[in-house]
Amino acid sequence: MSRFADIVLPLAQPTYCFSVPEGAEGEGVRVGDAVAVQFGPRNIYTGIVWRLHDERPAVKRIKPIGRRLYDRPLLDEKQMRLWEWMADYYMCTLGEVMRMALPSLIKPQGTSAEEFSEEMFHPRTEAYVALAEAWQDGEALQVELDRIRRRAPRRVELLEQIAAFDKAKLNAAGEIPRRLLECDSSQLSALRKAGYVVVNQRERTIERNENISFITPLLTPAQQRVVADIHTSQREGKAVHLLRGITGSGKTEIYMSLIAEVLARGGDVLLLVPEIALTAQLIERMERIFGSRVTAYHSKLTSLRRTETYLRLLHSEGGELVVGARSALFLPLRHLQLVVVDEEHDQSYKQSDTAPRYQGRDTAIVLASLYGGHTVLGSATPALESYANAQWGKYGYSELLERYGEATPPRIIISDTMRSVKRGERRTHFNQVLLNAIGEALERGEQTMLFQNRRGFSPFVQCSSCGWTLRCPHCNVTLTLHRSADRMECHYCGYTAPVPRACPQCNTVDVKPMGFGTEKVEEAIAELFPTARVARLDRDTSTSESAYNRIIGSFQSGQTDILVGTQMITKGFDFGKVSVVGVLNADNLLNSPDFRSSERAFQLMTQVAGRAGRRDSEGVVIIQTSEPDNPVIGWVARGDYEAMARCELADRHAFCYPPYSRLLQLTLREENPTLLRQGALALADRLREKFGRRVAGPVAPPIDKIRGQYLVRLMLKIENGSSLSRARTLLREVLATFHAESEFKTINIAIDVDAQ
Repeated sequence: MSRFADIVLPLAQPTYCFSVPEGAEGEGVRVGDAVAVQFGPRNIYTGIVWRLHDERPAVKRIKPIGRRLYDRPLLDEKQMRLWEWMADYYMCTLGEVMRMALPSLIKPQGTSAEEFSEEMFHPRTEAYVALAEAWQDGEALQVELDRIRRRAPRRVELLEQIAAFDKAKLNAAGEIPRRLLECDSSQLSALRKAGYVVVNQRERTIERNENISFITPLLTPAQQRVVADIHTSQREGKAVHLLRGITGSGKTEIYMSLIAEVLARGGDVLLLVPEIALTAQLIERMERIFGSRVTAYHSKLTSLRRTETYLRLLHSEGGELVVGARSALFLPLRHLQLVVVDEEHDQSYKQSDTAPRYQGRDTAIVLASLYGGHTVLGSATPALESYANAQWGKYGYSELLERYGEATPPRIIISDTMRSVKRGERRTHFNQVLLNAIGEALERGEQTMLFQNRRGFSPFVQCSSCGWTLRCPHCNVTLTLHRSADRMECHYCGYTAPVPRACPQCNTVDVKPMGFGTEKVEEAIAELFPTARVARLDRDTSTSESAYNRIIGSFQSGQTDILVGTQMITKGFDFGKVSVVGVLNADNLLNSPDFRSSERAFQLMTQVAGRAGRRDSEGVVIIQTSEPDNPVIGWVARGDYEAMARCELADRHAFCYPPYSRLLQLTLREENPTLLRQGALALADRLREKFGRRVAGPVAPPIDKIRGQYLVRLMLKIENGSSLSRARTLLREVLATFHAESEFKTINIAIDVDAQ
């Protein structure tokens, strides 16, 4: 009997049917396998076998699938269910999910079969260290250490560290993973040349001792109560538990305790963080406890590294801890029992630019449920959707409202920018109270973090005579000045232009930078404190994993005194010597045209404030604003999350915004603005026939032209109690008829479910 396979391709297309060859070539094909298939006259793609059946499609010629690409299926049944859920819920194709989910090298494409090499990716190797055979006898080693102690104390210290290393973290050969040793390469190389140690390159493995126990930090009584609450939630059948813990309260220690329980019984754990920059510091902390079980995964890793990680986990027997950004949700953790979403409120968990436009937090909950596991959401400032679910009893809920150890909450000072200007107490972008605090911190040998939510030197340049500004020819935005690169740049399409030396309209040479970004702050603070060591952390300076790690490592080790940054510095960092945090322009956060602006401003300022005073000294946070009486500023100053939540939820309820409804945003794009407007009005009319007053728009967004295409938006607001599934079905029907009309075929429509 002929067999057929429905294949998912990494394209925005439905599944396509191929025939399965008879005989040995097709006998081993299984659901979830990666196979090479020819699609079109020349192109060969990697496809995923989604379904095997004997239903011949009604076409004349059916192409056969090519060979299997790996020795086992890339997806198991639960991963396939996750992809199907994402395609359905976020209104995209399985091919678009595949394009997002798999590392690029695991899904090659080409124009000939020869491009699909038989060679598989080899597992990643790393260095392992052991004492040389001559020094494995403890007495002999001690005699040698006593002999060289006076002339080579650092060598003795490193050998003692190796000899006393935790046996639970050794590999099967009794060797120590190189990355866990506190030494540099030159020191280790000297030991090897002197014959004290042996260094081998081996495949990275994890300890499989069934009786292994992890030494996690001791929990305070408050932390122990939270762990007990989480266990109670699990017993009561609540798959999700929300932990609201103030910054510095020790949420990570709670995560470690829960992770240790799961790993000890052979289960897998996924720990999600919103920002790639956080993984380095968190990986280091986790490796001290869990050793080689820890794996990092995020988009800054090379394609080869991501592919090696994916294929290694395919063969895993469990007991893995993956720390990563939202892309780690797609890894093959076949024994998943726990997902922890740290800083669960963060916008970075939402994929918004390409399909699938998924929310990482919500997808994590679905993923854990598919494997019968549990999800823990942690944040000092939970998203109001999560907080409401906890208040309604859908999620378990715990609070942790005291800082860990001897640390005390920072003192928050509201500095009125307008008042400082009138009094002559403002220099460049800094009020005097902030400058005084920075100076005092430097004298004490402590560190400062300065938060400015704009990168670049200045948001735009302007002619002082006629008001001309340099704008992007492809987007409806001004170009940002990047002085270090001596160029103007569009942050939406990447267009660059030379810095104008004169106004092209009136020939005035007085073209001035207006406003300020992180680059300008870095320059100004270095001039004000010339002996201070200043660094900047934003998208311009952290272009790779090594660049991230270098900046963060320098600040953590005390080699940097002042760190200037964008939102990157607000998220979860734990720097013990930071005593001063400055929010340079809170007004930018408060005046956004978005119903979530107050919530987000509160979250950002609270999170960045939490970086101060995380040890035994009190920190100070100085918020510069021209609106000191704004209620959001007051909530931040008092640390009053409940007041913010009550006020915002009341407003959301009155206007039926999330969490009291679900939002589906449609963004229409077209190069012809007239055709776009006509199409948007026609689509809005058809939607209102189905949804009535639930349809808002069409309206132009604040930035209504990007990459040469004009934008218009429509919004569907589906109130709680109505079927979101039914709404998506009706929307698909309307869009199908809309696209069938030749007049509007060129209009591209992007759907964003649960738009942020």
